[in-house]
Amino acid sequence: MQLEQQVQYASATDIGLRRRNNEDAFVVHLCGDEAEFRRRGHLFLVADGMGGHAVGELASRLAVETVPHTLYKNREGDVRAALLNAVHSANAVIHARGSQNRDFQRMGTTCTGLLLSPRGAWVAHVGDSRAYRVRRDRIDQLTFDHSLQWELQRSNTRLPDELRMLDNRNIITRSLGPEEHVEVDLEGPHVILPGDIYVVCSDGLCGTVSDAEIGGVVRELSPALACRLLVHLANLRGGGDNCTAIVVRVGELPANAQRVAEPEPEPVSEGMGWWWLAGFWLGAMALVAGLSMMLFDRFEEGGVVTGIGALTIILLGLQALKQRRLFTRRDESQTVESRPHRTAVTQPSEQLLQTLTAMELQLRRAAQEEEWCVDWDAHRQALASLTAAHDQRRYARGVRDAARAIDLLMSDLPRRRALAAGAMAGAANGAR
Repeated sequence: MQLEQQVQYASATDIGLRRRNNEDAFVVHLCGDEAEFRRRGHLFLVADGMGGHAVGELASRLAVETVPHTLYKNREGDVRAALLNAVHSANAVIHARGSQNRDFQRMGTTCTGLLLSPRGAWVAHVGDSRAYRVRRDRIDQLTFDHSLQWELQRSNTRLPDELRMLDNRNIITRSLGPEEHVEVDLEGPHVILPGDIYVVCSDGLCGTVSDAEIGGVVRELSPALACRLLVHLANLRGGGDNCTAIVVRVGELPANAQRVAEPEPEPVSEGMGWWWLAGFWLGAMALVAGLSMMLFDRFEEGGVVTGIGALTIILLGLQALKQRRLFTRRDESQTVESRPHRTAVTQPSEQLLQTLTAMELQLRRAAQEEEWCVDWDAHRQALASLTAAHDQRRYARGVRDAARAIDLLMSDLPRRRALAAGAMAGAANGAR
């Protein structure tokens, strides 16, 4: 990837329908010059705090402040080590703040950071927030959920019947803050192609909207409209948690842009070469010659030659084992897994349009019955365009029109939520 490639992105976060505060936080940092981009890259990060009250908010805020500050302030080292160090620094800051106050003990947050660099896409990850890549008709999950459910599936552990009733998805096995040291998954580099779309989100989205639906939405809509629609879908399906999404679309490289040679990967061992094969054959020949001499009663000379041959083969074998370990050893700063952890087919436009149309109809009826504050003229225009697109079987355009119609209906949600909160506060004051 090069700096000249336009990156379209949008972000959205929402408190949901059942929470009193938003414990999600996010940050976007686009590089302003070539030097910074080649040294680090564009950063997109989502954190989902845990701990209740203001504790989760504090933990996620510390994460989105510390990671970019540490990443771009430190100009030494390669991007892998710098990204890993930034997440570890955030863990240290959150843990230290939690240790200073009894009310903040064990506070934590998930952290999923996507870095688009000249070498490719890197993902640093702790917790169950996710990073996706949408390429053509496929959506790939680039992160492993650090939840009890995923850990049990990886280890093929069978649970007792009474434990199967629990929702293991919500039990987090790893997060920033609770412990002094944390294991961070660092994955990549994944190849970046023009047209690739990346989604970084909290579990408030991926827990209610399927991977196929996420892929279909971001493929057909602009990043801004896709973010709003994804949040609306999460709220329309219960809104049980805070929901945050960042959608990033990688553009084409301009025709007049000068192509810069990509950095070469760090050299790795390529084996022991021809000298190892020659040494092995010489040792084998000495061994055979020594045994042959012993067969002709030349035991003393044959024993010496046989010993030299055997010793040569043993030493070469030990060296080969050592070289193999060096070749397969993985440094902490290198990727844990460069392949997607899960992949799915994005929902076809026609099927997605049917889902959104049915949802819009139910939502419209509720808005009319309860007299929501909606721009009905703009809504009617969106519906007319939707009907024409459906009749012409232009399903991609229909998805965009349905998304606009839903967005217009849901625009009154913040006001209604504020009115409900005010009514609850008034009832509480009256009870006193």
